[in-house]
Amino acid sequence: MSLRITPLTDPAHGAHSRRLAWLACDADSIPVGTAFLRLFDGGQEHLAELTLHVHPVERRKGVGSRLLDTAVAAARDNARRCVVAQAQAGSPGDHFLSARGFRKVLTLRYSRLPLADVDIPSLAEIVERPHSGYRLASWPGTVPDALAQTFAASRRAMDDMPMEDTDHGTTTWDVDRVRAAAKAVEQRGDHLHTVVAIDTSNGSIAGFTELVVPGGGTGDGQHYGTAVLPEHRGHGLGRWMKAEAIRQAHGHYPDLGALLTDTADSNTHMRRISGSLGYLPTHTTLQYQLDL
Repeated sequence: MSLRITPLTDPAHGAHSRRLAWLACDADSIPVGTAFLRLFDGGQEHLAELTLHVHPVERRKGVGSRLLDTAVAAARDNARRCVVAQAQAGSPGDHFLSARGFRKVLTLRYSRLPLADVDIPSLAEIVERPHSGYRLASWPGTVPDALAQTFAASRRAMDDMPMEDTDHGTTTWDVDRVRAAAKAVEQRGDHLHTVVAIDTSNGSIAGFTELVVPGGGTGDGQHYGTAVLPEHRGHGLGRWMKAEAIRQAHGHYPDLGALLTDTADSNTHMRRISGSLGYLPTHTTLQYQLDL
């Protein structure tokens, strides 16, 4: 088919990444597909993340391959050494990526907690059970100034999260990056809620969990990450924080349907925590990587 690939100006530039975009149109200038390539910095300058969509009717006509070639060329031009992309297991995207030289590097298990099914008394029992040497704190939106430095430092808790064979790199966090991430959620109209465990001996943050709720307070919220610093693991802080996040979501957003979470298949500890809190498996997504 006659196909035109047009680069677009994408306004979705962040403080620590930028995104390239392309539109594929047929001979009649009808859009048939899109590709977006996220270019990271701050410890991930080697990495590009691809999101590619082709209209179902237009698949198997070379549209995806043309968009992919364009995005990969741009990744090379920007000195990236790998491109990653995700697809639901068994989907057309799954078959497309594996056929185009991508290799599977990570399996993500998704699960969902319907808030109507939450046992609030049991949840309260988990949250109110003392954890010697620690206390919970929380905030909406941007981290309070008094906790900003220790919260940024606590982000290294994610450095050793199981990523299987992904060439993920290590994200460099500071206070500006923490605030920029919260600002990005606010600017798109959603609500960010953070729960942390604080070491009472020195006031530092030992772990955190983040939850993003759609702006209207309906639909499903999404967990953005739960992590505990290595030196504070083994005290049940992950489950404690996540239980409090669930309790707050249930109380603050009566029209919210559920909470969603995704976890690496190899992260059995976090999957066990989610299962103990009532999360039910929904689907599996595969992450693919193309080495350039």
